[in-house]
Amino acid sequence: MIKAMRTAATGMSAQQMNVDNIANNLANVNTPGFKKSLLEFQDVLYQHFRMPGTATAVGNQVPTGLAIGYGTRPAATVREYSTGDFQQTGAPLDLAIEGDGFFQIQRPDGTTAYTRDGSFKLSADGRVVTSDGYYLLPEITIPENTTQVAVGTDGTVEVLQAGTDQPIEIGQIELARFINPAGMIAIGHNLYMQSGASGNPITGAPGLEGNGALNQGYLETSNVKVVDEMVNMIVAQRAYEMNSKAIQTADDMSGIANNLKR
Repeated sequence: MIKAMRTAATGMSAQQMNVDNIANNLANVNTPGFKKSLLEFQDVLYQHFRMPGTATAVGNQVPTGLAIGYGTRPAATVREYSTGDFQQTGAPLDLAIEGDGFFQIQRPDGTTAYTRDGSFKLSADGRVVTSDGYYLLPEITIPENTTQVAVGTDGTVEVLQAGTDQPIEIGQIELARFINPAGMIAIGHNLYMQSGASGNPITGAPGLEGNGALNQGYLETSNVKVVDEMVNMIVAQRAYEMNSKAIQTADDMSGIANNLKR
């Protein structure tokens, strides 16, 4: 019975983490460019009382073995990079990636991070930045006398300045792709970092070499589906309850054994 309690306890612990993950997904349902994550599980050690193929007394082999497992454990959180819905904002610096790719962002320590959040702003010196003030890479600086900003699907940035009727090109936005984006490290602030599992970034112009095209005046919303997460939460809750019931049953059986009388 002690084994059953400990085994069921691993299930309760795993489902608690599952609910924590679902809660994080639901909390970010309105976060631009957020990608939901799924928690994966794996079974742990087994105690083998008899191995399959063991010879019997008469020389035959048993077709199956006898083994009892010791529960489960969370194995990985897998981020799903499916494209979210597009929300039209009309803001000239709101950009949505239609397809694969990440915007490149320079962090204060000089390292490069990556994001799907295209809600960009202007800094005091006219540079395009994130909501936290991190620079978009390659850097784009909008001149002071600009009256209109146009971003093409290929990432070219053109501005129309006061007193002129011909736009001028001031920069080119590049996107980065990864062979294994699920291996990227989420660091908060809608940013991801590359890791040894994600591989090195493959940069290029939007719409070329597998990169998605840009859509100006739109934001990509979170890919979290509230109904799916609610169903997952109900399943996790029921699994938690069943594991707690297994602990209670094992405790009841232990009590019965302790109360046996001759």
